[in-house]
Amino acid sequence: MERAIREFLDGVGESFPGDDLGATPARVARAWAEDLLAGYRVDADSELTWTEVPRGSGVVAVRDVSFASVCVHHLLPFMGRAQVAYLPASRLAGLSKIGRVVEAHARRLQIQERLNAEILGTLVRILEPRGAIVLLDAEHTCMTLRGARKESSRLTTMAASGIYETDPSARGEVLRLLSRGDVPPR
Repeated sequence: MERAIREFLDGVGESFPGDDLGATPARVARAWAEDLLAGYRVDADSELTWTEVPRGSGVVAVRDVSFASVCVHHLLPFMGRAQVAYLPASRLAGLSKIGRVVEAHARRLQIQERLNAEILGTLVRILEPRGAIVLLDAEHTCMTLRGARKESSRLTTMAASGIYETDPSARGEVLRLLSRGDVPPR
């Protein structure tokens, strides 16, 4: 990776008189490997530990989970927030575990639609809920900084399973919960 970054800097003709670019390739390689693409070193399924659902539990919603990812098409970042909800059958995840799953999948080269599907897939595989829904809203710098250059534009995507895929009423109720934080009626 360091060699490729050095070639990239050479390719754009970059040299800063008086600045030492010698350490830049190593710094950039570490940033990509240890931060921007750290999700490749994480098994998202193992991040999602669970306990038995307490009697009388209803929908579980985790709102405003911030994430950052890198667009696989342009290698530019996109950042946003995830809204995640599931209706437990018998397994309940810890609050921080949902955030870890989002992070594990986001810190890879991605497109937002695939990120949705991967987060949902982990929830369904490990928690086996009666239904789950993942709503992502993000700003893509491949659209705001280049190409169309439409600042403030955002992409919103959704993936659902179980009751939230098949029952429009249940889906509407949980989407209201995620958008405003209302508590659904019992």
